[in-house]
Amino acid sequence: MRRLPAFALALALGFSGTAATAQECGGDFGQFVQNLRAEAAQRGHAEANIDAFFRHASYLQSAIDADRRQGFFTLPFTEFAGRLISQGRLDNGRRNAERQAAVFDEIDRRYGVSRGILLSFWAFETDYGAFQGDYNTLDALVTLAHDCRRPHIFRPQVFAALELFEMGDFDPVNTVGAWAGEIGMVQMLPADIIAHGVDGDGDGHVRLQTSAPDALMSGANLLSSLGWRANEPWLVEVTIPDTLDWYDTGIHTSRRVSAWEADGVRARAGGNLPMSNAQASLILPQGRNGPAFIAYPNFNVLFEWNQSFTYVLTAAYFGTRLEGAPVFDPRNPEPGLSREQMQELQRRLTARGYDTGGTTGILGRNTRAAVREMQRELGLPADAWPTAALLNAL
Repeated sequence: MRRLPAFALALALGFSGTAATAQECGGDFGQFVQNLRAEAAQRGHAEANIDAFFRHASYLQSAIDADRRQGFFTLPFTEFAGRLISQGRLDNGRRNAERQAAVFDEIDRRYGVSRGILLSFWAFETDYGAFQGDYNTLDALVTLAHDCRRPHIFRPQVFAALELFEMGDFDPVNTVGAWAGEIGMVQMLPADIIAHGVDGDGDGHVRLQTSAPDALMSGANLLSSLGWRANEPWLVEVTIPDTLDWYDTGIHTSRRVSAWEADGVRARAGGNLPMSNAQASLILPQGRNGPAFIAYPNFNVLFEWNQSFTYVLTAAYFGTRLEGAPVFDPRNPEPGLSREQMQELQRRLTARGYDTGGTTGILGRNTRAAVREMQRELGLPADAWPTAALLNAL
């Protein structure tokens, strides 16, 4: 159930030496590791460090298997949120908010990142540090760099891990984490730790596996670097009228909050929506008959942490719950599609020239956008929620 580390693209450590092009991916694994060693030498790393770092690097088939197995993300929002959010996670979140109050106060001062959103990712990524993954991090990174699906993401992370090793903050034999190479309580990739790691407890090291202050401060610094707007909201549950132009909804469209209010959108908890002059999107994760949220610019920043729409929305919503928001109203959405039906829909949309991001069976942002356009073309309510009616119409 691991995420695709999208933000690695922007933070990857570039290199233009000849070794980088000798074997970009695939081929004999042993030779691939030798090429990594040669590139590390060209980058200026000492031979002794290279040998100690790569000596035990092994192919990790389980990382490849996990990369191909992410069916959990096919669940609709209401079911996905129900599985991830429990009373225990709420209670532990509030206890950790109290336990780390001084750290969160410092985060507020430095970055303006909400404690709710940090607690949410801390909960979903590792259950507040209780389980941080059991994949050998070096083996996972080298294996995924060798795999030709996304080598441009993972190859730079190998050298970032080498740099952490030379800093005394990475053990190639004993460091374990997620299948995609993320480390620590909030699961950050090595390059992100180097770029945005913060020594929150003042011990001279950034140790995200054992230090909650380090992990939380580093996560806040990462979000800040990705464009988080200090002390602004990210998500508010709303009620909606039946008279909206559904084509205006969705993450791809934004309007002034005051314009949404003029059309009858209201905060479900009562009162006015915050920041009436801000641009915001109306999110309908299961269509016009399901839950509804106003998403502010900070919501979009979270996609740099995780590319899954359902995961991001669930994490964003859980962050509001940790700060006192009520349980969302599921309303009565139309039934969605099975994974097989979704794949068939994606094939049919692709055949019509729409970019769905592949036939994954996952309702991601690209597929939602394609569904919305197709619904409009067919004269159906364009709320980006694929149903059997849409599939049959195609």
